[in-house]
Amino acid sequence: MILNLDKDFKPYDNQKEIEFEYFTFSGGEPHIKIKSNLEAVKEVNISHRVKSFNDIGILFLSVNALRNIGIKTINLFLPYFPAARQDRLMVTGEALSVKVYADLINNQNFNSVTIFDPHSEVTPALLNNCKVIENYKFIEKVTKQLPKDLLLISPDGGALKKIYKVAEYLKDYEVVECSKSRDVKNGKLSGFKVYSDDLKGKDCLIVDDICDGGGTFLGLANELKEKNAGKLYLAISHGIFSKGFEEIDKYFDKTFTTDSFKTIEKETKFEQINILEIIK
Repeated sequence: MILNLDKDFKPYDNQKEIEFEYFTFSGGEPHIKIKSNLEAVKEVNISHRVKSFNDIGILFLSVNALRNIGIKTINLFLPYFPAARQDRLMVTGEALSVKVYADLINNQNFNSVTIFDPHSEVTPALLNNCKVIENYKFIEKVTKQLPKDLLLISPDGGALKKIYKVAEYLKDYEVVECSKSRDVKNGKLSGFKVYSDDLKGKDCLIVDDICDGGGTFLGLANELKEKNAGKLYLAISHGIFSKGFEEIDKYFDKTFTTDSFKTIEKETKFEQINILEIIK
């Protein structure tokens, strides 16, 4: 059976759902009550999309409720791992946020923790019993809609290892490497570079794990056009899109993402692929 804590996110279609009630006390404390009869159930799967620290709190409350019923084996599916971008200390005085989240989750003693396209190798290394779903099938679904002579674009050094693995899985796709500079004190981006003299009018697909404000991709789009790129496309595993799509739509013919972080209402130049289609 499965407990889908985000009622708008149902990644598995072959498991009976556990009914629950969630509410918040007047003092601000969240509370959860399992309503299904789990007397004969030995193993439960939990799925959740975490957008805030409060979402983590709901997860932990649900685990405690299940343990109190007598469920000993619990698996967690957390497609977007929170704070995965904060996987190293950049300036003095900041927290190593990904480790904080990982330690909290490890304390729940899950039988397994499944995540989708983690930002780096740090997250799987920190999590106990971690299973990783790579972005290969997601990108495969995207490329099937695009021209066959498409170029795969790596936006920065951090994406290089993953994009070459994607290219190896897909076969017959050329990779173009790019880079940028970031001021660690204020986050400002600059110095975008495309390591190709001439893209010869070929369409380009930028592949990355997270899009927040989109500054990386907007800056890179200008440089790609300077190098004679054709149409530009964007494939993002975890779509936050905190600044919307207005600027992105000016540069990209289409943007693809999954529902790992949130469900996005239909946009003109946008397609969201359900996680369910990737993990089948």
